Amino acid sequence: MGKILNTKSLPDGQVLFEVVVDYDEALKLQGHVTNIRMFSENTFDNKIQVSIRGSMASTKYFLIPKKLRHSIRFDSDIKCQKIETPSKVIFVYVIDNPGEE
Repeated sequence: MGKILNTKSLPDGQVLFEVVVDYDEALKLQGHVTNIRMFSENTFDNKIQVSIRGSMASTKYFLIPKKLRHSIRFDSDIKCQKIETPSKVIFVYVIDNPGEE
């Protein structure tokens, strides 16, 4: 888990953050220093359901809430990362939306 130590507004409209993270979390970046996204666990407000299927409940699906589906292209590439902490498991999904961004 990390914490923002300092912020500074830049003239080009960007914000410079000084961030401290645990060593293990820094290692998970695998040396990558671009395309970094930040989020806070405190901002999540969408409760979701997990659908369980298959023999002996062997398959589990995270259901995307209807209000979050409107701009998702499900035929795009989807990547997933699992982040484990002592008290939480976080799944991060990245869906490529061609023409966006």
